Amino acid sequence: MPVSNSVSALKYWRAAGVSLVIEQRGDSLPEVLHWGADLGELDRQALEGIALASRTALGSDTLDELPQNGVLPEASHGWFGTPGLTGHRGGRAFATRFRVAGVRPVVGEGVADVPHRAVQGTVWRAVDDYAELSFELELRLEASGLVKLRAQVTNEGESEYALEALNLALPVPRIADELLDHTGRHLLERQSQRLPFAVGSHVRESRKARAHDGTMLLSAGTTGFGYERGEVWGVHIGWSGNTSVRAERIQPRGERVLMAGELLLAGEGRLAAGESYTTPWVYASYGDGLNELSARFHDYLRTRPSHPVRPRKVSLNVWEAVYFDHNLERLCSLADEAAKLGVERFVLDDGWFLGRRGSSAGLGDWAVDPDVWPEGLAPLVDHVTGLGMEFGLWFEPEMISLDSELARAHPEWIMQPGDGRLPAASRSQHVLDLTNPDAWQAVFTAIDRVLGSADIRAVKWDHNRDLSEAGSLMTGAAAVHSQTLAAYRLWDSLRERHPGVEFESCSGGGGRPDLGIMERAERLWASDTIDALERIGIDSATSFIVPPELVGAHIGAARAHTTGRTHDLSFRAAAAVFGHLGIEWDLVQISDLEKQQLAEWIEYYRSARGLLHSGRTLHADTADSALSLRGVVNAEQTEAVYRLAQVESGLSYPPGLVRLPGLDTARSYRVMLAGPTPDIGPIKLAGPQWWLGGVTLTGSALTRVGLQAPPQLPEHAVLIHVSATE
Repeated sequence: MPVSNSVSALKYWRAAGVSLVIEQRGDSLPEVLHWGADLGELDRQALEGIALASRTALGSDTLDELPQNGVLPEASHGWFGTPGLTGHRGGRAFATRFRVAGVRPVVGEGVADVPHRAVQGTVWRAVDDYAELSFELELRLEASGLVKLRAQVTNEGESEYALEALNLALPVPRIADELLDHTGRHLLERQSQRLPFAVGSHVRESRKARAHDGTMLLSAGTTGFGYERGEVWGVHIGWSGNTSVRAERIQPRGERVLMAGELLLAGEGRLAAGESYTTPWVYASYGDGLNELSARFHDYLRTRPSHPVRPRKVSLNVWEAVYFDHNLERLCSLADEAAKLGVERFVLDDGWFLGRRGSSAGLGDWAVDPDVWPEGLAPLVDHVTGLGMEFGLWFEPEMISLDSELARAHPEWIMQPGDGRLPAASRSQHVLDLTNPDAWQAVFTAIDRVLGSADIRAVKWDHNRDLSEAGSLMTGAAAVHSQTLAAYRLWDSLRERHPGVEFESCSGGGGRPDLGIMERAERLWASDTIDALERIGIDSATSFIVPPELVGAHIGAARAHTTGRTHDLSFRAAAAVFGHLGIEWDLVQISDLEKQQLAEWIEYYRSARGLLHSGRTLHADTADSALSLRGVVNAEQTEAVYRLAQVESGLSYPPGLVRLPGLDTARSYRVMLAGPTPDIGPIKLAGPQWWLGGVTLTGSALTRVGLQAPPQLPEHAVLIHVSATE
């Protein structure tokens, strides 16, 4: 016997090759019927056809109601996977059934519920009278085709509501049968792993408030999807605390969803009467290949009012040059050499503040150490700025050392479980309880004073330990959620107070690469390793979400401090110029030849950064895993630069043809090696080779036939410049 359809409201949004079809059946919360490739112009009849065609039949042993797979999945609508909202009121009200009480468009920014506007968005307000909860769901389609969603739940009752989890979900089609995410560790972040999209849940949780071993992006796609091929859907949660993302495939109907939300520790979701909890933003992107998926993130980020527009300055960070050995004369000599080479910013890293002669003391005492800097930082700052460079300074505002004046005065400001003991130390440091208003004000005042004392234009903000047993003595309860919000307030307040300062996010390298922190930072330090071979992979994975102008990438010493590998300068530089270039090397000790070569690379970067930091980032699906090809193509498709790196010994030698993605197939291009390119390795030439003097080819030939990869030794790279001839 057929089951009647309830009255439904349908929305259809389109932007940049992406469509969303959203249905609200009766008074239920909305469900997404289609998220993916653009469906073209659709009228009401066509939308109603999609809704009808999407209805499922009842199975032989299922509930006697049509199931709904909502953006907030609810058991009350036949969902037997992970509920979107989990909680209870003293054991009751454990399963919600929200009923929509109002719908309104997202306001501000000129948004409207009309295709092709800058942003299309809707807020649904719903209530559950029995659970005594109200709920708001906001869903947006950005101009780049990126989907954003978040929710808020409010306790409308008199008793406490115990919220345990609030996750939002988007469906992916059954052709998405393969998952891709990342794992890793400190010094080796964002290493790819693939697995089948099998029945059950693939869950990635971070319980450390940072995630060297976590995933920036959880993606589902068609079998064998890559950079240039295969439909792929991915989700990211913009939150710098604990997180949970999952891919879930449910039987018997076989629904597949991607879910994301904050991971709340025990008690963090307790809502008193009238209190609300708001989720972080969940970001979701669809693409025909990972290149297109990532382009939606890049386009979105580049349209933010806070996105940096100045040329990305070449930085010298002194960490691997001097570590904690601060000496004015030595640092001034470093600055002199940096200025000669074309460096534009000088960053003094860890070790400048009170008692900080090593990693075991000083955190929290944000005052210049008079034993090392008897005249303060002014002599160094004046010397640096007198050379025409900006000055930057390192802080770790969220941490505290036991060996510090702050900890001795206020041991109660250290995050701890509340039973009279401290968590295990990490790097000889603990976490400062920023949820304590007095602690927050103390660190704000101290940093504000330092930033106002000299001409400081950049801050490297570090966060060097996992949060374990992170509770506040004010409440005796877990406090990672409130600590994250307090840290955001600290970032925001210091940025407001010092609008001319550019902030960099570092967390033991790449432990905090999310879009929550990147709302507040103009630079991301993607890893503490400067080993060029490692950084090619780390930076490529980071670029799935963060565009290259926001990713710090440094040229280090020939022998990498973190791995012991030795690489030619040309390889180290070719790896770094595709990000926000920096140097982390003792320039006083290097040879004249190295200075000359480094100056040439800096000059090349400064000439090319307009393209590198505005064009579309592309990676190629090379037939040989020994080859890595990354490029940037400008919006007009008239100019591009590619880096072809031999990352290991390949089975084929010479390596064969490689295709250059992203070019206009109707144009003709001149192709040349670019930059201070090294000599091609020892090979026998059988006649002319294109890389010796360049070649002119059509875009169709470059993208569909390719050109011979210059033979190279392992762990070497060349840059290829492509420019239209007409």
